[in-house]
Amino acid sequence: MAIKSDRWIRQQAIEHDMISPFSEKQVREGVISYGLSSYGYDLRVSDEFKIFTNVNSAIIDPKQFDERSFVTVQSDSVIVPPNSFALARSIEYFKIPRDVLTICVGKSTYARCGIIVNVTPFEPEWEGFVTLEISNTTPLPARIYANEGLCQILFFQSDEVCEISYADRKGKYQHQQGIVLPKL
Repeated sequence: MAIKSDRWIRQQAIEHDMISPFSEKQVREGVISYGLSSYGYDLRVSDEFKIFTNVNSAIIDPKQFDERSFVTVQSDSVIVPPNSFALARSIEYFKIPRDVLTICVGKSTYARCGIIVNVTPFEPEWEGFVTLEISNTTPLPARIYANEGLCQILFFQSDEVCEISYADRKGKYQHQQGIVLPKL
């Protein structure tokens, strides 16, 4: 399994609509960078966020998730409370090839501020907008900027095609459109 280069990512995005919209080069001027890099793609966060709140004293239970645990905010930037987290979605829509798996890593600009981004791998033949988990590990409020880079996606291509893909399994997060909360 090898990491894929900018040439491969560009070809897959243009010829097979793997990333849409696709920025062929890194946009950096005055923003937290996004777009194609040497061995990855820096995705952007949209302007819709779900900020964790304990105002309703709900219990976080992945089997019976209570939507009242979040406040929905649409804005050019959002404040994540200290030691808390938010959910968001990518601006880009992804269509992952059958022989590819992705890993997401945070961007250093946010990591150096104590902001950790967690996204599970995009499995072979998964497609949709990415639900992004943003953790503020600091004791201070933290600002996240919409329409700018948040994390980098690394693409790994296997030397053989998987027997059963995410699409074959009819994965519960296939074709997700907005910020998707936990499903059982």
